[in-house]
Amino acid sequence: MRKSRLSLFKSTSMLISVVGIIMIIATIIVVAYVGFSIVNESITDEISSGNQYDDLAQLKAEYGDLESKFDSIKSTYYAGDSDDIQKYNDARIELSRAASAIDNVQSALDAGKPSNDVDSRIEFAKEKLATAHQAYENL
Repeated sequence: MRKSRLSLFKSTSMLISVVGIIMIIATIIVVAYVGFSIVNESITDEISSGNQYDDLAQLKAEYGDLESKFDSIKSTYYAGDSDDIQKYNDARIELSRAASAIDNVQSALDAGKPSNDVDSRIEFAKEKLATAHQAYENL
């Protein structure tokens, strides 16, 4: 009977050791996977953020060009009657909305908002800039 107890103890001890080793290996694999995922996500976010900063720079450049066009015709419209002034001011409001949308993109990037949120703000700013450009063309 003593030999069977000793044998049972040895086999149980061996089983516990093997299960412990398997658990340690599984823990290492899980930690490595989580670490890899975090590093991969941060690299992807940095790349995406770089593209978003490029888009922001392009939006600011387009806005600057459009603003200079508005400024160049300002005196022409302010020299006319009140209908011309109102038409110019309405178009200028669209330009101000585009500026606000561009500032919104800048603040989202500075705050580190998620990429999809920043992308949607960029698209909105592009729409507002296109509306302002159309308002300029209608002058």
